[in-house]
Amino acid sequence: MTTRAHHTTRSAVLMLACAAITVACSKPPSNEAAASKERYNATVRWTAHGVPHVKANDWAGLGYGLAYAVATDSVCTLAREFITVRGEQAKFFGPEEGRLESDVFHKSIITDEALAHAGARVPAEMAAMTEGYIAGYNRYLADHSGDQLPASCRNQSWVRPIDAVDMARVGIGVGIRYGVGRSPAAIANAAPPTKDEKTSRVAPPAPEDATMMGSNAIALGKAATSNGRGMVLGNPHYPWWGSSRFHMAHLTIPDQVDVMGVGLISTPFISIGFNRDIAWSHTVSSGMRSTLYELTLDPNDPLSYRYGTETRKLTPRTVSVEVRQPDGSLKTEQRTTYFSHFGPILEDKDLPWTRERAYAVRDSNLDNNRATEQYLKFARAKNVDDILTSLQTSQGTAWVNTIAADRDGKALYADMSVVPNVDAALIKACAGEKEGRWGAWRVVVLRGAPECEWRVDERAQQPGILPPQQMPHLIRDDYVTNSNDSYWLSNPTQPLEGFSPIIGAEGTERSLRTRAGLVMVNEVLQAKEHNRFDAQRLQDLLFNHRSYGAELVLDEILAICKREPKTVKLEKNSVDVTKSCEVLAGWDRRHDITSRGAHIWTETLPLIAAIPDLWQVPFDVKDAVNTPRQIKVGDAKVRKAVMQALATATQKFNDAQIPLDALWGDVQFTERNGERIGVPGGTHGAGAFSVMVGKLTPGKGYSPIVTGNSWMQVVTWTDAGEVDARGILAYSQSEEEDSPYAADQTKLYSKSQWLKLPFTDAEIAADQELRTLQLSGS
Repeated sequence: MTTRAHHTTRSAVLMLACAAITVACSKPPSNEAAASKERYNATVRWTAHGVPHVKANDWAGLGYGLAYAVATDSVCTLAREFITVRGEQAKFFGPEEGRLESDVFHKSIITDEALAHAGARVPAEMAAMTEGYIAGYNRYLADHSGDQLPASCRNQSWVRPIDAVDMARVGIGVGIRYGVGRSPAAIANAAPPTKDEKTSRVAPPAPEDATMMGSNAIALGKAATSNGRGMVLGNPHYPWWGSSRFHMAHLTIPDQVDVMGVGLISTPFISIGFNRDIAWSHTVSSGMRSTLYELTLDPNDPLSYRYGTETRKLTPRTVSVEVRQPDGSLKTEQRTTYFSHFGPILEDKDLPWTRERAYAVRDSNLDNNRATEQYLKFARAKNVDDILTSLQTSQGTAWVNTIAADRDGKALYADMSVVPNVDAALIKACAGEKEGRWGAWRVVVLRGAPECEWRVDERAQQPGILPPQQMPHLIRDDYVTNSNDSYWLSNPTQPLEGFSPIIGAEGTERSLRTRAGLVMVNEVLQAKEHNRFDAQRLQDLLFNHRSYGAELVLDEILAICKREPKTVKLEKNSVDVTKSCEVLAGWDRRHDITSRGAHIWTETLPLIAAIPDLWQVPFDVKDAVNTPRQIKVGDAKVRKAVMQALATATQKFNDAQIPLDALWGDVQFTERNGERIGVPGGTHGAGAFSVMVGKLTPGKGYSPIVTGNSWMQVVTWTDAGEVDARGILAYSQSEEEDSPYAADQTKLYSKSQWLKLPFTDAEIAADQELRTLQLSGS
């Protein structure tokens, strides 16, 4: 395709690529006079645990230094992400494990038009920063070529310089993660049935587990803190491996920006953090990013669909993918994906492409090009009103809630994420025949008719999304919180109601994690004495690693243990649960590394929660924080099911050869350079607020860690108004085992310790491990 946008994008790429080549060949200047003549200048000061503080006089220099710092810790991970969004995984690593489908997906979705649109609303500051970032990354590769790279990518041909298109591709890839990016295979493998077939032969894998990403966040206002300042707990639960890891950094341009926190390895800005006046965090929103459209096909042509009185043709997109063969040679394969005007056709076992119907997905974030604008405004905000205004005027947060507090003691919750403009009336009038599910995900299915198009509201920042006036937010002096349930009970004393169900549910049962957060906050605020938070108290709320699920029902389960026979019959055998009952009776009801019994609970509670008619006190919309509760101990069927749940968990650990009385830190751990490090935190299903999810491996335990507590921050202000920030990266700054910062913070996290984050120049200068690098390039 040849378009003006195409030529513009390519020209920009060539110009930046030339600049990058020049920079890659440059060396540090010998003196300050030489440095002043260079295009890019930055100072990187690393404090303890490899935390980079990047300082520059302009945005290009800031990006230059940031990229160099990120590459220092994560060059292999970042290089691999560039390969992913280029659609070159199969070329370098083979087609297995969904890599070929990922390549087809990315090449089909990230078109020249999409790339041109991505750059259409980037502020000048962020454009300059991105230019510098490209140069800084390429500079790092020039300084660390071949065998100077970490072991995981040493001398690998897939580690190579980047350009503007690579950065744009990565930005698009992050934005569509919760839309079309849920299951690349469902789009890459979608194929029309042949003439003699009623349905397609394609059987794509199910979408990614919906629990891979979550978060907790609490913002406290002046009525809830000991000194009347605001305070924020940020606690995203993100993958422990790959490009969705966070990287800590501090970015400063004197008199322009001074912000610290984390960004994803694949995002060149701070996405969760703080400045001198505000602190913020994010939680994954319950709002939908996309809808499915059920297309009625022409009975004689599965590539044509009805749209009102029209018949429209699906548009094929054929892409070429290089695929590595078993002998190391490359073979080019061509694959075709199909698009309606709504978006790409997808297919999985529950949404087949038949001769009568096909399903298209429309993703709101494919048109969201405002993320860099949004986070620039966050970095410069002075109070929560600025944060709210920035959300309303940019709507650039793709799929997250925003929770913030400021130095003056105000707390904000807002879901101003990018959500289709679809209300309850439209959902009812346009409901498709299929249930609203796509694999593990809840989704709205609409008929592919003109009257079912997303509504356009001029107040919104892009056509087809909800305007900020129709989205929930709350500013309070006491507290707001979110743990991935909807906005409804951000603060139970002021429920948020009357919004489109596409944003989230109202008046429904909350998760145990949501309830745990609300209960623990109110335990402090409703105490007779010492009923205000300081930083330590907020840290302890997370790092007590309490199991709210156990606090809620374990006593009743132990009562059932005492009452029922200890030999329990399962489908294929009988299991003695005596030991499990004894261990749970002695468990401290925490998921700390010294706790015994946490693993039994981890497998037992989800089974118990699924028992029909379990609760003596059912969910009550008027007491949503405290209901449902009380297991029906007097019901013989419930007692039997509880014992079977215990037996199933017991059998699982017997089969896995894991002692029932093992310490949690011996059961859940990560391994770094041959050393086992116990990892505290429990699962969402076990009723934990402090979340950690590991893969249960026979003979070992819950290892490797998959997702959970990642970046944790508690930010407040002193009586004098100075920033007081603490944080910890649970998995440490680098995932490269040959890095000195691969396990240091993990060992601190294992002991439930935090870092005091140096923010002022005096604090940075006082760090005993301070090292400084002057960077410049032309």
